[in-house]
Amino acid sequence: MYRIEAERLIPGRGRPVSNGVVVLDGARISYAGPAGLAPATPGAPVTRVTTVMPGMWECHGHLLGTRTFDLGQLPLEPEALRAARCTRDLRAALDAGITSVRDVGGLGVYLARAVGEGVVDGPAIYGAGAVLSTTGGHGDLHSFPLDWMRDYSGRGGLMRLADGQDECATAVREQLRRNAKVIKVCASGGVLSEIDDPIHQQFTVSELRIIVEVAGLADRVVAAHCHGKPGIMAALRAGVRTIEHGTYLDDECCDAMRETDAILVPTRTIIEDMLSFRDVKGTVPAYAMAKLDGIADLHAQAVTRAYEHGVTIAMGTDIALTGPDRPNAWGQNGSEPGYLVKLGMSPLEAIEAATASGPLTLGPQAPRSGRLAEGYDADVITLDADPLTDIAVLADPARITAVWTRGRQVKGAVAA
Repeated sequence: MYRIEAERLIPGRGRPVSNGVVVLDGARISYAGPAGLAPATPGAPVTRVTTVMPGMWECHGHLLGTRTFDLGQLPLEPEALRAARCTRDLRAALDAGITSVRDVGGLGVYLARAVGEGVVDGPAIYGAGAVLSTTGGHGDLHSFPLDWMRDYSGRGGLMRLADGQDECATAVREQLRRNAKVIKVCASGGVLSEIDDPIHQQFTVSELRIIVEVAGLADRVVAAHCHGKPGIMAALRAGVRTIEHGTYLDDECCDAMRETDAILVPTRTIIEDMLSFRDVKGTVPAYAMAKLDGIADLHAQAVTRAYEHGVTIAMGTDIALTGPDRPNAWGQNGSEPGYLVKLGMSPLEAIEAATASGPLTLGPQAPRSGRLAEGYDADVITLDADPLTDIAVLADPARITAVWTRGRQVKGAVAA
């Protein structure tokens, strides 16, 4: 049992508490609230901090173990090498206060097992396995011969090409066989793919519906990569749970998201990171930079519009790279709440997007996480400052003084 006494307790959802206490009892929280109502915990170690809050959720990350934005390099490096790099990424995520990750395309389906076994320290991982894409779509590697790409995607690669309802159903079942907790589909074109247009819809509505249906049979939901409005509306009609990016969201899209209870995961971080490294040679492919210039401002406007329409927003960064010398690298995840604040949210709302809203992106697979409340997972972080007065502290892992995952302290000095 641990007792955390804080000047400020931020519960994830609801009003903050001054002079708060959180009691961790094994893997669960047994109390979170005012110090005056807290139970006695004789003999329990006590930590006294400035701020305590739930561990953050990374709802759109990629555990790829890559060092470049050029996705065409992925098949050229051994998977074992990239998995080894990911162990560094998991540690960096913990140090940044990330206690849960929705890996929407990557090695997370395998890394989750290593974390669960206690072999590797890391956040709880909810992996999608391979990204589902049409031939020529955002998840296709356009520079490779199509026959080779089909062979790669059929052998459990990180992208899975699927055309037509039958192939789509098979592709979903393959990810379920890998114990995917969520299914990721590219409903529109993208930025880091070479040929396709971010505006264009890719899967048909009937293909998307079969993907959602088969996933739903196993209590899984679908995360839809969408920039353009046609893909957004098709994905919502099909019943997806989350819209990733949402660059061309307009009023109609926002209304549809509200009606279907869909969640937006904006991923502003990757856009800001790529823009900031525009002049660093070899960092961002030229074709991607050209696309990004066309959508960066539109994306910012779309996030603000979604917020103003009352669309539920969850934190995701699209982080994928390994190493502190790289842009958009694991460990930099906490920058996203700051961008959400710049686009209209209050600091408390941005923290809710980073905590309590995270589990909602998993539908029936969601754990009791993201909140400081009795019975919830003991995923907790402490800070040496108050993010409600300076949201930027969440972007600095050095300001996150301690981290617990399911009641086990994985960062910071052990309480005395």
